[in-house]
Amino acid sequence: MKKETTKPKPPVKKKAKAEEAPKARPKYTLREGMTVRDAAERIGLKPKDLIEKLASKGTLLEQNDLLDEAIVAAVGRALDADVEFLGYEQDLRRRAEATAADLLPRPPVVTIMGHVDHGKTTLLDAIRSSNLVAKESGGITQHIGAYRVLFNNRAITFVDTPGHEAFTQLRARGAKVTDIVILVVAADDGVMPQTREAISHAKAANVPIIVAINKIDKPEANIDRAKQQLSKEGLLVEDWGGQTISVEVSAKEKKNLADLLEMIILLADVIEVKANPRVEAQGVVLEARLDPKKGPIATVIIQHGVLTAGAAFISGTTHGKVRALFDEHGKPLKRAEPAMPVEVLGFAEVPIAGDFFQVVPDSKTAKKIIAYRLSKVKKEEPARPERITLDELFKKIEQGEAKELSLILRADVQGSVEVLRDTLPPLSSDEIKIRIIHEGTGNITESDVLLASASNAVIIGYNVKPSPKILEMAKQENVEIRSYDIIYRLTEDIRNALAGMLEPVEKEVYLGRAEIRRIFQIPKVGSIAGSYVLDGKIIRNSLVRVMRGQQVVQEGRITSLKRVKENVTEVAKGLECGIGLDKFKDIQEGDIIVAYVIEKTKAV
Repeated sequence: MKKETTKPKPPVKKKAKAEEAPKARPKYTLREGMTVRDAAERIGLKPKDLIEKLASKGTLLEQNDLLDEAIVAAVGRALDADVEFLGYEQDLRRRAEATAADLLPRPPVVTIMGHVDHGKTTLLDAIRSSNLVAKESGGITQHIGAYRVLFNNRAITFVDTPGHEAFTQLRARGAKVTDIVILVVAADDGVMPQTREAISHAKAANVPIIVAINKIDKPEANIDRAKQQLSKEGLLVEDWGGQTISVEVSAKEKKNLADLLEMIILLADVIEVKANPRVEAQGVVLEARLDPKKGPIATVIIQHGVLTAGAAFISGTTHGKVRALFDEHGKPLKRAEPAMPVEVLGFAEVPIAGDFFQVVPDSKTAKKIIAYRLSKVKKEEPARPERITLDELFKKIEQGEAKELSLILRADVQGSVEVLRDTLPPLSSDEIKIRIIHEGTGNITESDVLLASASNAVIIGYNVKPSPKILEMAKQENVEIRSYDIIYRLTEDIRNALAGMLEPVEKEVYLGRAEIRRIFQIPKVGSIAGSYVLDGKIIRNSLVRVMRGQQVVQEGRITSLKRVKENVTEVAKGLECGIGLDKFKDIQEGDIIVAYVIEKTKAV
């Protein structure tokens, strides 16, 4: 009996369990700017051992070779491991936020947005002028596009962005600067187009909103109407049973400004805005300029760490050493703490707004990282973020990647917007949800393209045509614009995209513009437009749109094209030509001829 108990089966069970659960692949994170030696130390190997493992897989390297994506992939193959390659700033940012115990409360960063003439600037000035710190420092002149106020011994940083586009551009570059958005709505005007636009941008950035209902001092103010309109935009205020904080203010009379500042502090405590002051200083460039006397200067908001004079830093593809720090009043500073806006002097070149700012150990490290980045820029075009298109949608559904299709709607009239808003979301399938992140009447704007770029959205235009400038911007931002004049074609395209059966796409491709400078009447031919090509090129048989100001007066096709009495197939920028237009009668001197073609691309 005792002998039988000496033959237990647990070891077999343990072995079976071990076989059922395969050993997890090791995971490592390597950083831009590291050498092969640095990588070996982080992984826990001797440099020569890592080099030998790489050589056995066909990759020959030396200890001082800098890492890039290809080398990191080779390391993963050699070690049979999952190896992540991060940018220098990304790695340090992740490390800064890794330990909750190191994160301490910091002042909130606030952006004020809203419709033009609703009092954004007046509110900013009222808050700034009522701030004792500003008065003590000799005036309220703002130099750097951002400033701090003190309220109940708590600091608040305000970012004075020139518009929603700047707010979204920063986010499109991956820079989350703002903690809270103050949405200014005039009590006498209510929700207006730019108000809706501001709401869309704030929601897309996933930033909490405080509504400041301004101009309550005006006799025609109707606060309840403004709140009702806000509720239709998805912002139900707290006193109506919702979650959105609202404060009724008068920027002109400086009424209830303390209440607004108190709500900012309260919301900042709820969402717990924190920073790690113990790491190398890091932040985001808000704006930059070239000062004729001081050289390149940038406004930076510090997000982690403490910035001091003499620190070496990198930002995008430039670097430098902090020569001096200034606050918003031009007063020299010795140090800049988290959430503090500061003007930094010492850049080698003017940086780009939205680039990260990162302190590095020394100038040698800074130059090494920037040299690597510049070598990448020379070798290849900067990688564009992949954007969703209707053609690619089905492929992503099959791969399990696409879960949501974000749309921005533009139509000629509000009635069409409402019809599309009611028609498109119900087309959602089990695999993918259709979400309208912004809508409006009128032409497609630059703000729409930037919002689409930052939110990975498709722009739908109904009975509106994008201008050549917008088409070029969309191409640069890799944003798809779809134009329709029949609603069932739009709904069919969305349905077919979700079903993976999209028909070939008709895409308008801009060719060029010509200004009509003289009209000639030719017997048996009719009117010929003596024109000057302003940009691009004019091609015979291309489609055209005749513009008078902002209005399209006629559409048709070019039937003849002459250059110095000779028939030609195309005329380039800066040359004169004679253009014959099909069935055009009402053309005038000064009209602009916009030429384009329709290209069909096969659905993926």
